[in-house]
Amino acid sequence: MAVDKVIATNVTALKLKYGNKYPRVKAAIDALIKADLARGLKTMLIALDSPSEMKRVKGTPVSKASDEQGAKAAVDAICKRYRPDYLLLLGAPDVVPHIQLTNPMTGTPDDDDDPGVPSDVPYASDAAWSRRPQNFVGPTRVVGRVPDLTGANDPAYLVKLLTAAAGYTPRDRADYSGHFAITAKVWTKSTTESATNLFGPGSTVLTSPPLGPKWSKSQLAPRLHFINCHGDTVSPKFFGEGPIGKFVDAHDAAHLHSRVTKGSVIAAECCYGAELYDPSAAVGQAGIANTYLGEGAHAFFGSTNIAYGPSEGQGQADLICQYFIESVQKGASLGRAALEARQRFVAQFSHVDPSDLKTAVQFVLLGDPSLQPIKATPHAFARTKAVERVSKSGAFHPETRAFRRERLVRAGSNLSRTLGTAVPTKTRVPAGVQRFLTQAARESGIRKPTFNSYSVSFPAAPAAPEVMRLRAKQRQRSMYVALGSRASVRGRSAVTAIIVTVEAGRIVHVRRVHSR
Repeated sequence: MAVDKVIATNVTALKLKYGNKYPRVKAAIDALIKADLARGLKTMLIALDSPSEMKRVKGTPVSKASDEQGAKAAVDAICKRYRPDYLLLLGAPDVVPHIQLTNPMTGTPDDDDDPGVPSDVPYASDAAWSRRPQNFVGPTRVVGRVPDLTGANDPAYLVKLLTAAAGYTPRDRADYSGHFAITAKVWTKSTTESATNLFGPGSTVLTSPPLGPKWSKSQLAPRLHFINCHGDTVSPKFFGEGPIGKFVDAHDAAHLHSRVTKGSVIAAECCYGAELYDPSAAVGQAGIANTYLGEGAHAFFGSTNIAYGPSEGQGQADLICQYFIESVQKGASLGRAALEARQRFVAQFSHVDPSDLKTAVQFVLLGDPSLQPIKATPHAFARTKAVERVSKSGAFHPETRAFRRERLVRAGSNLSRTLGTAVPTKTRVPAGVQRFLTQAARESGIRKPTFNSYSVSFPAAPAAPEVMRLRAKQRQRSMYVALGSRASVRGRSAVTAIIVTVEAGRIVHVRRVHSR
């Protein structure tokens, strides 16, 4: 049986959360499946915890909601059996877990202290189970998550999101012509470049300080939001930064109520922007990502923990968020836009450094991956009488989505076979590199830097002759990082990293990135 879209969830976990109210969730799922069918999508609900349903796909049922390896294996079995064009993970991490990947930006508790990287990217890859982010740089599946509220016992929020997905319709490009862009003041140049790339020269970028967080309904009205501010764990706020480490409130979930236009799409570079924490840990206030979705946004694309980018120019979070919005603007589904953003981000490199690697796996799509916010613009030939006649006759069966999936699988597979990745080692930092990093760290205001070493590992799989000729040079490549805090954002360190690439004993590339 052909299946276009799979909704994967843990029904036992949903029933434990919602008890006798679970039938409301099931009814909303059924309504979404019916709406999908009317849109031409065959959608199937599969319970990761169901012995019978997992037997059908030759998989093993998940015994508990926190079983990350079991959830990954179950999703792999589903995708192997049905090869759906869209995979929707239904529920917060207490229903379908994020995969906790190893944090490549290692350090002391005074710098990047994320113990791991919560990620949905392993679900988007057919690579085997692992906690190594290096194994998932070539995702090939279109995946998104429709979350409920972590720790909730009332299904009203989840039902609202499912109902909104069932009732969506693609809109004309003009409905997404405006934008709402905000930035921490210290990153104005970087965010202005992003806004220019996305929305054209002269695009408005609102800076914090002095502006925010009480944005008006008219300011929030545009359906495309691009946010480059600080974020914090278990916080319903994003923060701006002015000179000498002055941090202020820039965006607040509490002020979004009734101000978000239905169908909005948000890309946020902020640390912890897409963290799905239990609202009870923040005096009952859900995070900004959950709140946007609850107010009718189609999607939120953001990071699960500490994210990075430069203060000027473009890199890491700047780029992956831009690529996501660009694909949406061109008429891609939300899930395809997220996958294209990941592939496009890593494809620009010969190898990914630790900050790039973390970026590639920490950004997740919150929203139904099959929704297409903006109608694609057809070619003029598609509107001719000749094409109309052959379409009506039944002789023309467009397979454009299948062709797109073929392209995405090829792109992801090629990245997995050829892209180099930073791998932590215990090698001592060379003396000359140490001197440079120490001086650069001091000039960058890094307090008590940690120094880390990395080898650059390339896949061992056979590659094209042209690639193999590069391997001798690549084997001489290594990376070194000075990492530490430069300021404190509401009690949490604001991290800066100096990253150096060395080849044949010479420094060949340097960069500086800051936590968002």
